[in-house]
Amino acid sequence: MTITGFDSTGQSTAENVLSRGRVATDDDLDAELIALGSSGTVVAPTAPPAVRETADDQVVRLRWRHLFTWRDVVAVGTFVVFAVMLTLPLWLNLDHELRDDPQDQAFFEWMLAHGARVLTDGVYPFFSDRMNYPDGVNMMANTSVLAVSLPLTPITLLFGPHVAFNVFLTGALAFTGASWYLVLSRRFVTSRLAAWVGALFCTFAPSMVSHAGGHPNIVSQFLVPLIIWRTLELRVRGRALRNGLILAGLLIWQAFINLEILFMTAVGLGLFCAVMAVVRRRAHRGEVLPFVRSLGVTAAVTLAVLAYPLSVQFFGPQSYQGLAEFVRNFGADLGSFAAYSRHSMAGDTAIASRLTQNAAEENAFFGWGLIVLFLGLLVWLRRSRAVLTLGGIAILFAAMSLGPRIVLNGVDTGIPGIWALLHRLPVLDSAVPTRWAMAIAPIVGIVLAFGVQRAADMMCGQPASRGPIRVAMITAVAMALVPLIPRPMATVRMDPVPEFVTTGAWRDYVDDRHTMVTLPLPDSSYPDPLRWTATTGQDLRIAGAYALLPNQNPQDPSDRTAMFSPPWRPTSGLVASIKQGNPIPEITDERREMTLADLRFWKAGVVVLTPQSRDIELLRTMSDLLGFRPTWTGGAWVWDVSDLVDDPDTVLTGGEPF
Repeated sequence: MTITGFDSTGQSTAENVLSRGRVATDDDLDAELIALGSSGTVVAPTAPPAVRETADDQVVRLRWRHLFTWRDVVAVGTFVVFAVMLTLPLWLNLDHELRDDPQDQAFFEWMLAHGARVLTDGVYPFFSDRMNYPDGVNMMANTSVLAVSLPLTPITLLFGPHVAFNVFLTGALAFTGASWYLVLSRRFVTSRLAAWVGALFCTFAPSMVSHAGGHPNIVSQFLVPLIIWRTLELRVRGRALRNGLILAGLLIWQAFINLEILFMTAVGLGLFCAVMAVVRRRAHRGEVLPFVRSLGVTAAVTLAVLAYPLSVQFFGPQSYQGLAEFVRNFGADLGSFAAYSRHSMAGDTAIASRLTQNAAEENAFFGWGLIVLFLGLLVWLRRSRAVLTLGGIAILFAAMSLGPRIVLNGVDTGIPGIWALLHRLPVLDSAVPTRWAMAIAPIVGIVLAFGVQRAADMMCGQPASRGPIRVAMITAVAMALVPLIPRPMATVRMDPVPEFVTTGAWRDYVDDRHTMVTLPLPDSSYPDPLRWTATTGQDLRIAGAYALLPNQNPQDPSDRTAMFSPPWRPTSGLVASIKQGNPIPEITDERREMTLADLRFWKAGVVVLTPQSRDIELLRTMSDLLGFRPTWTGGAWVWDVSDLVDDPDTVLTGGEPF
């Protein structure tokens, strides 16, 4: 990799790491990645002192407070425009929700309301009983995104959690693109075009667009490039405290956005730094000790701040121990790496559906064009040990993403993957293997930036070949990336929040001693009640939940793996069965007794049913169980059950037939 005093157009950038006209050796790519000192200087071993001094003088001006050039403004602006274009259907139709993952959108709207409630009411941030009453929800064991929900509180209060979610998702993409661009252009390459191409892929890779369909916490990766930069900066002598504190602050911030992304970033950085420490041990003997000292500061501060939240996550109420076995088996199909996502212009929904678990988990889908380009860049830049290390990490992550057993084009090959040796280990038992493929995208983006930078350097160093080099570069990048251009987010009209909730009529039935029970209870297939309570600022408390909760298996009390809904109860199971299309069973006094016990467990004040599929069957069943018919209030059928729940002597018997 080389760095020159020119951008890809051949014009001076006036912000170069090396003096004009000088071309660094290939070994200096290591310096670009890890040997950037506090001054950001990249010095070739053969450079004379005068050249090094000139470079230092130039780098003094390379500070983050430096004003943007017009190229920087345009580059950052494109990420904002692209983020808005991708999420535009949500903005044009505020009565719509994401088509592919509406349950997670409702979940994050609920989390945004929780963050606002933390600030306005001073509630405990790491646990909530606003859903899944009385057991509640461990907010640290779920993705509470407090680092986002707290700053977005004004928007949540003024415009509601639905609009706040749109701001969250759009902003996550825009800030991630801008962050990648600034780090790449200031620390790793001088060509603004190279930085822009690399940042573009890091932000809008197929995996990022896929997760944008319901996981704004995962696409909020604007801290990842900063963490990479500050980790490599730990090697600078004499700044252990400063560098350690800065990195600790970034890690703590990321921990309250998404721990999974933080973990994957830490694994990748750890592997990279370990390999580079070994291969550079002779030429750069003085790097390891400062790095270890700074890392010690980072670890001490980070663990001190996160000790209590993590203790709540792993040992607090409603904590769990690893994901369910079927989730730990979610591996990426080997064929998906060469295929195109349904969210890409060249993608096919039928093919993508066969190669992945759902539309929000299309974590590979790089396409043959990008695979060939990436491998070609590894060969082209093979003299750089840093690039080869990045390539090795990408291959390792790809192997981990395949899961315990390798699947090819939807067919189980019977061949065990390396994840079979890892998925039962602590921490790794809470990771979804297919998502390791998502961690490859930043590596590809960084290597793309280096490749474009190398082409720009060649154009500067070989003016006679500038035309062919430019054509070759543009052609190769276009063939790889154009098929991956994302389509705008797909949305559908969402069921409106009933007037029974929006008008506050529910307050006549629900108070500090009672909850609302919805039919069916909220789960992954019916998340609407989460949005109801979010619109009330979480004043409304509900039974049931869509969240990660510990399994409570009476046949195996030691099983504390995570489930996506509360433990089964007779009434919730009966309602779910009817909702799925099964016939209504005979309503006996025993069933009525179990229903009353469930309502008392939930401390129900009211049971609510809104118009939906099989609502008549649900209405008849609940009326038969309770012995009386509901009233139609505010767009919902309402059963007032507070007297039944509060009176311990009440017994349910058959009432008037519906």
